[in-house]
Amino acid sequence: MKRTEIIPAILPRDFAEILDKVELIKGMVKTIQIDICDGHFVPSYTWPYKKHDDSYEKILREEEGMPDWKQTDYEFDLMVNNPENIVENWLMIGASRIVLHAEAKGDVVGAIEKIAGKVEVGLAFNIDSEVVIPTGVPAESVNFFQLMGIDKIGYQGQHFDEKVIQKIKSTKKKYPDMPISIDGGVSLETAPSLIAAGADRLIAGSAIFDSENPIDAISHFKNL
Repeated sequence: MKRTEIIPAILPRDFAEILDKVELIKGMVKTIQIDICDGHFVPSYTWPYKKHDDSYEKILREEEGMPDWKQTDYEFDLMVNNPENIVENWLMIGASRIVLHAEAKGDVVGAIEKIAGKVEVGLAFNIDSEVVIPTGVPAESVNFFQLMGIDKIGYQGQHFDEKVIQKIKSTKKKYPDMPISIDGGVSLETAPSLIAAGADRLIAGSAIFDSENPIDAISHFKNL
């Protein structure tokens, strides 16, 4: 039976938090998700919008790199409006996957067009949104869906919304070959139901990094 992939998520105040958290878990997972919030699409804002240094610019100039970049793949969840204006920067940063949100203002279709075929493209949907590939986007341009398991996105530790269980099932029926990631509310308690419903990837932030031992937490997730 195919194992569900566990992806730790970092909602970074600054680049130093990324460095610290990657150091805690490097070698334990193949992919880490970095949540990027612009303060407009969601009220919260993160690195690089919440700036304390010039790390973002240095990485774009290839003067620095993402931590452990030779061994770790990075998935950037862009909780931003007008993603078409910045999405190519995250290719330069070194993304293996980029997640765009269907509800974002701006030209989401144009953002997909800019990166399709260059990186794995994920399309995220809020808990009450219909899961559908936008008009004008070839089906092969979207590589996976990310279903949000919480109502208030852009924050970790939010209450899990059980509506996502049925949403996984209905999405799998409609798009049987599309991998599904679940982001928000993922814990050791909710994970079994998500896996049983058909989730291919579980994205966990506070359940890993707020635990006493993040490495043990990842191991527990992998053993579910």
